[in-house]
Amino acid sequence: MNGHSDILIIGGGIGGMTAALYAARANLYVRIVEKEVCGGLVNWTHTVENVPSYKSIHGMDLMTACREHVGSLGVAIEEVNEVEEVRLDGQPKEIRTSEGDSFTADVVIIATGRKPIPLPVETAFEKVHYCSVCDGTAYKDKDVLVVGGGNSGFDESLYLAGLGVRSVHIVEMFPACAAAQSTQDRALATGIIRANVNTTITALDPLPDGRCRASLRDAASGAASEETVDGVFCFIGQKPNTALLEGLIDMEKGYIRTDEDMRTSLPGVFAVGDVRAKRYRQITTAMGDGTVAALEAERFIRSLR
Repeated sequence: MNGHSDILIIGGGIGGMTAALYAARANLYVRIVEKEVCGGLVNWTHTVENVPSYKSIHGMDLMTACREHVGSLGVAIEEVNEVEEVRLDGQPKEIRTSEGDSFTADVVIIATGRKPIPLPVETAFEKVHYCSVCDGTAYKDKDVLVVGGGNSGFDESLYLAGLGVRSVHIVEMFPACAAAQSTQDRALATGIIRANVNTTITALDPLPDGRCRASLRDAASGAASEETVDGVFCFIGQKPNTALLEGLIDMEKGYIRTDEDMRTSLPGVFAVGDVRAKRYRQITTAMGDGTVAALEAERFIRSLR
């Protein structure tokens, strides 16, 4: 497939879809190319409680509604189609995808987001997961180990507890858990979830019964311990999806540098959401980025014409 659009958005998370919505309402022809399905990391979030108008909503339900809204405006959405090559200097911009498609556009908005950092332990144990919404159902009445004491680790642990998991042990390598205190208190009050700080996993050894023996080490005392679990869930952060752009655009520790108008170092190329070098990464901040990028992209396109 080949085709030209006014704006080509790489990534179909909330930032990319917000940009598509604004651009489409400005009568621009917009195409989203997403390597998986639209929604990004929000799809993995069990409960979203910080988006105005929703007291509480499942992340996937929120993203499904966003996708339907964007689709209703005539935006072309290419899912399960990964961008493998880009040419972003000059005009028009061009990308090539894993499906053999070639697309061009006057403007490119990069909204590729981040992906989970893998568990830093080599193991043959296959039951290591990065999404409790995706994989947690199988652990009802079983014991799991959660790596990471941030908001994600505690939120996902609460979700696992709600599924009927027998026990959840959160291990955090730093001296304190970074999750909001109210979330920590709610998790520990379940009686199912416990947490240890200064704790790292040194090995995960598969057992004949399908479980694994987790070897733990207390960084403060040096004490070693072991426990047997049915599965491991890892929530130790994310890294930006920018490998394709290395050497092509200004970045900071893998994140794309932009100005306040979402403009990158390349004319006609904007970046939004978690892939940007910025302090706060939330659903609402990504929406704001997408709004600004679309409005500035419209101005840029007018200047070309």
